Amino acid sequence: MITLCDVGPRDGLQNEAEALEPATRAELVNRLAAAGLPRVEAVSFVRDERVPQMAGAEEVVAGIERREGTEYSGLVLNERGYERFAATGLDRVNATLGATEEFNRHNGNASLDEAIARVDQILAAAQVPATVTISVAFGCPFEGRVDPGRVAELAGRFDWAEVVLADTIGVAVPREVRSLVERTGAVGFHGHNTRNTGYANALAALEAGATVLDASVGGLGGCPYAPRASGNVATEDLAYLLEHQGIETGVDLDALIAISTWLEGIFGRKLEGQLYRAGDFPAA
Repeated sequence: MITLCDVGPRDGLQNEAEALEPATRAELVNRLAAAGLPRVEAVSFVRDERVPQMAGAEEVVAGIERREGTEYSGLVLNERGYERFAATGLDRVNATLGATEEFNRHNGNASLDEAIARVDQILAAAQVPATVTISVAFGCPFEGRVDPGRVAELAGRFDWAEVVLADTIGVAVPREVRSLVERTGAVGFHGHNTRNTGYANALAALEAGATVLDASVGGLGGCPYAPRASGNVATEDLAYLLEHQGIETGVDLDALIAISTWLEGIFGRKLEGQLYRAGDFPAA
């Protein structure tokens, strides 16, 4: 069995124009856990003025009804974010940095060296399992194509943590994903479907040895600091693909479909995911 991590409450909602109340975001986390997701990225601990959609992270965590079998994670960019994370008692910390100088400056107001130092400090302080997500691992909106050697060097610095490679702007193709996952030994892959390659890339990551896949319910998401970076792969669409490929996910597809339908009503528009409109097959 692989680990599907739903990043909708964080990466999905952070790119929405409408900021949902903490109680609604906590309800989303609870619904995802009830659908059998083994991991949910519930919040990010960033400054409210930089990402107002993520304001009130502590309130969200307070509204979570902890469910056995689900690991709840939070994203942090710096030491202050880690202090806030540690006070909430979440299960896993996700420390993130970009593979390029310019992305780190836009996303975290830091140089690449400063971002590396921040991650080192977070990992040194961490008292829970840790993930390091390397953003723009395949392409950067500010610097273009990213040297795989640079990503491999970064991943090697954090080889005792769970390393996830992120195709933040959705430019990778399966050959590149397979090659970089094999080269780095990365445990996870975080794909965006910006150019309709996200699902094929997820399969390529698994073929290369990854065991953790990020996805976002309904295909919500993007990056507020990456122009034209549209949504993640949809969790329910990816789960359908994997299950019909014979890869067990342990999630309830009908429950995921219901969550996307609920979110469609909240946002008043059609979401990017396909399965919640088409339905499972064969129908139950």
